[in-house]
Amino acid sequence: MIGAIILGLVAGAIARFLIKGDALERVGGVLSWILTLVLGLVGAWLGWWIFTGLFGIGDDDMFDLGGIVGAIIGAVVVLAVVTWIVNRTARA
Repeated sequence: MIGAIILGLVAGAIARFLIKGDALERVGGVLSWILTLVLGLVGAWLGWWIFTGLFGIGDDDMFDLGGIVGAIIGAVVVLAVVTWIVNRTARA
């Protein structure tokens, strides 16, 4: 459980660092940390699904610190999609 929280925070923070102007940049305080954690956990799940499910790379432990690269890639994909949706609906 602690490893999943650490993985989620690290992957979410790196994804938010890599994508400038993301949908979460206007959020502050504790909610920002919670959304970063959720982003990282969803990204870890997506990264695990992509690498283990589609490519057959990795193990069966989806919230493992060894899967940080997949978690970061998954978090970047999730954040890019969320940012695109928020920006598109904001213009409408």
